[in-house]
Amino acid sequence: MYPYKPVDYFAIDELLSDEHKIIRSSIRDWVNRSVSPIIEQAAHEHKFPHYLLKEMGELGAFGPFIPEKYGGSGLDYISYGVIMTELERGDSGIRSAASVQTSLVMYPIFEFGSEEQKLKYLPKLAKGEIIGCFGLTEPNHGSDPGNMETRFVDAGDYYILNGAKMWITNSPIADIAVVWAKDEEGKVKGLIVEKGMEGFTAPETKGKWSLRASITGELVFDNVKVPKDHLLPNVKGLKGPLSCLNSARYGIAWGAIGAAMDCYNTALEYSLERKQFNKPIASFQLIQKKLAEFVTEITKAQLMAWRLGVLRNEGKATPAQISMAKRNNVNIALQIARESRQILGAMGITDDFPMMRHMMNLESVITYEGTHDIHLLITGNDITGISAFV
Repeated sequence: MYPYKPVDYFAIDELLSDEHKIIRSSIRDWVNRSVSPIIEQAAHEHKFPHYLLKEMGELGAFGPFIPEKYGGSGLDYISYGVIMTELERGDSGIRSAASVQTSLVMYPIFEFGSEEQKLKYLPKLAKGEIIGCFGLTEPNHGSDPGNMETRFVDAGDYYILNGAKMWITNSPIADIAVVWAKDEEGKVKGLIVEKGMEGFTAPETKGKWSLRASITGELVFDNVKVPKDHLLPNVKGLKGPLSCLNSARYGIAWGAIGAAMDCYNTALEYSLERKQFNKPIASFQLIQKKLAEFVTEITKAQLMAWRLGVLRNEGKATPAQISMAKRNNVNIALQIARESRQILGAMGITDDFPMMRHMMNLESVITYEGTHDIHLLITGNDITGISAFV
């Protein structure tokens, strides 16, 4: 492994505040110290290094944009973005854990929860004292969440919840789950379901070739009695879960840049060191072509993410803009992972270098929080005014 040298071809650092840079440096040092030395082994063993969650909480990586009153850091969305970039430079699974905790658990409780729910859960989530997960995707419904089958009914003093969710990051170790289900009128609403509630299980999903250092599972609800004060009172309809996905997609748009930069950095350093025909392979035109394309695409992704962060800070970022950035930035990261692996030849498939791990991880990232093709259709709908989903 080579020392990490971040890409800043267009002096984007000049657009960041001193606070942004201090936050980035703190997360970068932690990744170098706590993630990079162990991540390949964790991926080999298909084990999530769950002890890192408490460390991330102590670093302020969970809910950075949540107000300090509720345990967050009260930072802006660019701060959230630079944190995600550094975490995913370490591994997409580590960034995924932080994304879920922040955007899919803390965000909906903050936006849609009662004051009592906020005070009860958010400070502990921010510190990593409890872990959360998000239940939307089902065995039969991924891109069409409006047709979800998970239901709850009013049973007087409580609700009875039945159904199942799958592909849920953190579910086997989660203390709480923010679950989206339909009520008796078919309205989508959010419920906070706690570990230990009778009939609630979260079996782990095994055999993944991607995100192997992340823990994934199901959520199964068999007549689970959920207290009525666990309903998120301030939202109904798909607006709730989709706004959470917007927050998560925003973080992914930044995070994928970290994986791309890690691959680019490794390919550049290797190409300068590796000699064939008595000269470094970096001197060959085809290698320079790849490297030039990598740094160009990374720079474009950085500028898009930064501008999106400014718009989100101003409350102007649209779901379609967030969708475009997620799709573009993950796609370029995956392409850079694949092409940079080729620069290393056979060495690129070994765990001495990060490309294959990033490549496999990004195959999941390009699928979750909206597939690549679905995001294309979101853009198509936005620019034509015609939905291609139905």
